[in-house]
Amino acid sequence: MEITNELKYKRAKEKVKEIKCFYSNLLAYCIVIPFLAWLNYNTTSFPWAIFPAIGWGLGLLGHWSNAYGYNPLFGKDWERRKLEEFMKRDDF
Repeated sequence: MEITNELKYKRAKEKVKEIKCFYSNLLAYCIVIPFLAWLNYNTTSFPWAIFPAIGWGLGLLGHWSNAYGYNPLFGKDWERRKLEEFMKRDDF
């Protein structure tokens, strides 16, 4: 029982850390991208600021899916099942 509570606490702490990192990344995105758009608007007519916005936005989307456990490719319990599978194997 004690080990289960420790494991739950450790997993919860890791999950909170992932979510906190996601929100830090989101805050940085919300500060940097408008600055880049402003800089782009004031320096050139080519809309180059769209490239970092899209690239970072895709990374942010991936970070969100990892932090909140949403993965459309592998399903919700895929990681847990894989961990259990590897734990049962003797040669791993």
